[in-house]
Amino acid sequence: MSSAHLQQHTYTWQWQNYTLKVATETFGSGPSVLLLPALSTVSTRAELSTLAQALAPYFQVTLLDWPGFGDSDRPSLPYQPDVYRQFLRAFVRDTLPQEVAVVAAGHAAGYALDLQSWSRMVLIAPTWRGPLAVMGAPVALRRGIRQLVRSPVIGPALYGLNTRPGFLKWMYRRHVFVDETQLTDEYISQRYQNAQKPGARYAPVAFVTGGLDPVDEREEFLAGLARQPGPVMVIVAEQAPPGSKAEMEAMAELPNVQAAYLPGSLGMAEEFGDAIAPAIFPFLQGNTALT
Repeated sequence: MSSAHLQQHTYTWQWQNYTLKVATETFGSGPSVLLLPALSTVSTRAELSTLAQALAPYFQVTLLDWPGFGDSDRPSLPYQPDVYRQFLRAFVRDTLPQEVAVVAAGHAAGYALDLQSWSRMVLIAPTWRGPLAVMGAPVALRRGIRQLVRSPVIGPALYGLNTRPGFLKWMYRRHVFVDETQLTDEYISQRYQNAQKPGARYAPVAFVTGGLDPVDEREEFLAGLARQPGPVMVIVAEQAPPGSKAEMEAMAELPNVQAAYLPGSLGMAEEFGDAIAPAIFPFLQGNTALT
């Protein structure tokens, strides 16, 4: 798609004593759709660019970098779920029309669920627990790690060990991408550079240690999904880790949810954007027949 169809913006948001500049961009024209990237150590709106460009001929698609990630400001604020809930409410209220659909990947699903004003909702490989919580690490240990990484001396060193190119590639191979050939040196280098920006460690360590988990139990997540007033579609990643896939399948079984199973793992929104676009296009256009 031609760059003439791309508009980049900065959204300024005030939270407590912090003023944050959030990077956003808009593609195409038509009914409004907001795309929310998954949270991760290297979270960036660029992960959804393929999907956005595939939808742009038919929709006006808005992308953003969450506060603390990507090209948005990364201050050392105490990142927690309420920060992202309040941010999303403000961003939608201030920048989008009343009638807007949302496509949320990974952990973004839980924050999308909190805002029950979407015309339609698509959740791609939705999750609600951070990596260390999935691994069974005790809450006290996770909090301790979070405090260490936030500390001024030990923190940067620990964060650096966990964002080395070799570690990032291992992480992607383990549970993010299916096709390892896409993990080129150039790709990993881009993700590494994203993880080295000033203030980069604060929001990612909150995510990794479960500090950004939108709910505490599966039942809370499912209850939020069941309460959605508009149509909901869940894309289940066929190659997701067993625990994560079980969570997705529990969501897909709800009576108000239209489900689709597609190839991919936790990074399917990025890796298989071209395949996801035609799968969700009829739903976003108004075809809500359950399968």
